Formats: sequence, C-alpha cells, structure tokens
Amino acid sequence: MTRESLTEAYLKESAGLPLSELIGDLPKSEFLNSLYRERYLSRPVFLGREEQQQLAADLENFRSALLSLPDKLYGGDLAAFARAVGMSEVQVSAVLRSRGPEPTRVGRLDMYADATGLKVLEVNMGGSLGGLDNPDMSRPLLAHPVLSSFAERHGLTYVDTLQELVDSVFAETGFEPGSRPVVAMCDWPKSFDKLRNYMTHYCERWQEMGLDAHPCHIGHLDVRDDGVWLGERKVDIIYRMFLIEDLMESDEAPALMNPVLDAAHRGQVKIFTPMDAEVFASKGALAMLSDERNRGLFSAAELASLDRILPWTRMVRQDKVTLETGESVDLVDYALANQEHLALKPTQLHGGTGVVLGWLPEVSAEEWREQITAAVDGPYVLQRRVVPVPEMFHDENGDLHPWIVAWGIFTMVSGYGGGFTRAISVSSGYELINLANGANIGGVLHVGADAAPAAG
Repeated sequence: MTRESLTEAYLKESAGLPLSELIGDLPKSEFLNSLYRERYLSRPVFLGREEQQQLAADLENFRSALLSLPDKLYGGDLAAFARAVGMSEVQVSAVLRSRGPEPTRVGRLDMYADATGLKVLEVNMGGSLGGLDNPDMSRPLLAHPVLSSFAERHGLTYVDTLQELVDSVFAETGFEPGSRPVVAMCDWPKSFDKLRNYMTHYCERWQEMGLDAHPCHIGHLDVRDDGVWLGERKVDIIYRMFLIEDLMESDEAPALMNPVLDAAHRGQVKIFTPMDAEVFASKGALAMLSDERNRGLFSAAELASLDRILPWTRMVRQDKVTLETGESVDLVDYALANQEHLALKPTQLHGGTGVVLGWLPEVSAEEWREQITAAVDGPYVLQRRVVPVPEMFHDENGDLHPWIVAWGIFTMVSGYGGGFTRAISVSSGYELINLANGANIGGVLHVGADAAPAAG
C-alpha cells in the first residue's frame, strides 16, 4: 500500500472519532508538553513499504552527494566550501576548530509531499534537531484500538528515534555503551530559560538510557587546564544545542563559544555534533547539489535521487542558470518575473527566519524586487515552490479538515531514523510551519520490511 491508500483506509476506519480520544494520554506527557503545549495531530502520517525503502535509499544517496562537495568542488578545502555556502569568517573559524573525523550522520531533512512525492526544503544536521522525541508521540496514538488494529493488519511500525540518537552519540563520540559518559546538554543563554524545563525532562530520559546528562547553557561551562567542567562534574561530551548562527548574536558571542571549541580542538572534550555539521546543513549546499553545472560530479544513483527529492535551488547571483526545462535564463530577471513560483531563503538561518515566500499576496512586486536585489551575491538562495498536498485530520467533533504537513525525516548512524510531522490547518492561512505559528505535532508510521500483505 502507498501513503495515499493507507491514509484513505485509516480515515475510513477512524471516521467520526474525536481528536481527544485518538491522542489518548499524550496530554499527560510532561516531557512533550514542556515544549509542544498539548498541540498534537489526531493521527500519524503513513509511508508504504516501497516508499519508505526508496526514501531511505534517496537519503543515503543525497548524503553521499552532499558530503562529496568540498572534495569535488574545493579540493578538500572545508573553509573554502564554508565561505561558498555563505558563512562568515567567524563561523568558518568555529567550524575548523570543531571538526569531527567525518561529518555526523545525525540529521533531519524537512520535506513537503507534493503530487509526485516527498521533496526536500532544507537540511538540518546535528543534535539541536526538533522532533527527536517522536517515539513518545507514536506510542500513545498506537494505544487506541482503532490505530492499533490498523497498524497490526498493515504491518505498520516506527523507528525509536530517541534510542537511535543515543546509539549515534556513543558511536560518533567513541564512548562504549554502558560507560555512562557525563553529557552537558548545552544550549545558548538567550534560549536556555525557554527550553530549560524541556531539556531537564530530556536529560532524565537520557539518564535511563545510559547517558549521565545534565541541562545547561554554554555560559555554565568552565574550561580549565584539565578539561571542561559543569559544576563539580567533568564533562565528557558537550551535546550541542546551540547553533553556529549564535556566533553572530553579538561581538561577545565568540568569546563565549571559543574556549569550548578550543577545548574540543585539544581533545579535552567531545562535541556532539561538531560545528562542521552546520556547513553541510546550509541551503547554499542544496544550491550546489541542484546546479546543472555540477551534474557531472555525481553518480547515476545520486543524480536519480537528487532529481527525485530536491527542488530547483540556486544561489542568488547575477548569472545565467538553467531551468528544469533546459532553458537558460538570467537568474535575477527570471526571479523578478516568476515570484509566485519562488521562495527566497537565507543560507544559514533556521526556523523560517528571513524566508520570503514570493507567492504570498502581501509580498508585492516592489518588495520582492527589493529583496532579490539586496540578496544578490549574499548568503541567499532561490528555491522552486513545492506545493504540498493537504492531509486530513480529525477535530474535536470527529470532523476532518485539511492541514499542510511538513515532514521531518531523520538519519542516524544506522540509516533511516524515523520521522515526525509539524502541521498547520489550511484555514489558518499560514505558510511557514513552526511552533510559533501554532503548528501541531505528530509521528510517522511506515510498513515494516517484514510485514505480511494486509488482508483487506
């Protein structure tokens, strides 16, 4: 069965059931509610077996193409690659001082499902990803007899992303499972108070899973001659919640981050994940993958996956580019004439910050021109609009309403790492899907590889 047929079948079986019944005990989760404030979707989204297997293969091909860019385009010069994707010199320096032996495998691809399948909007790499707690969303939903029966008959399952993350922490830092390394779950000062409660619950879960984890922000860490300390605890791993964009917060920001990066560079502490993850997560890297001039760099399998999941994306330059049709056009002229089909995005920022959606009615032609003109030769990309197909979800009366769903698909050391969703109702009028705009949260179920064909 496919995503569409599974959805159609489940909606028939769950017809008329109210949201509050379907989500079961989710509102009782102190862990989840400390961040999501009881905003949950009535059901998971679904992937058929072949779809999930194809997606897993596409993500592996996408990753191999992405990680090859510094070698293939810049002779292995990571600093040159970082500058090319839009990083400042301060950020480049941070990347070089916190560079792992190889880039992390922990990531999340944010995707929309259009009429042809899942398409990548952006890539996130590192430990600061939202939605890693998605198994805690799926378990209560599966406690409902309707979904439980449906999942059993169709062989539906989910990946325990949180366990996969812990396994990845051990694998990539070199600590053995059972060694209970001291982990500082470390945020940036400006956001720590907002996330403190959530991080406390998160660390409690990790204590049960073999990591001696404690919440903090980077200002709480004390870098000494013998290592990094959090109070009386010597830290083995800094689990990095802070982002490379935090370096640009103020002139004082580098002085706060540099001692920690220097300690990691000296081998006194492990950072999970190293700052080089931020380079590969840049939207500028997506533009390099999408650029027709680079097609000769990739294998046939990589090209097939890129063509399947990556929308047309280009750095904003006064230059000729080739469209999907093969037509060569001036990029700026094309952008000005086709704003209803394009989004302008900063290469480094997260959470929709700085994104201008050309098709919104409030974005006038004059404003679009100003934004495009200002973005030329700066750290910005233009990306082809992906039009998502709405999904139906239950309300409290059991009625179905269309929502726009952003899929977050994870990769881990083991490969495909499961997924979670953020969604917002079509009636809300919002086009950027995030918690600030009132998004609801859910999980992803897929047909397992060993599932027997469904009966009926």
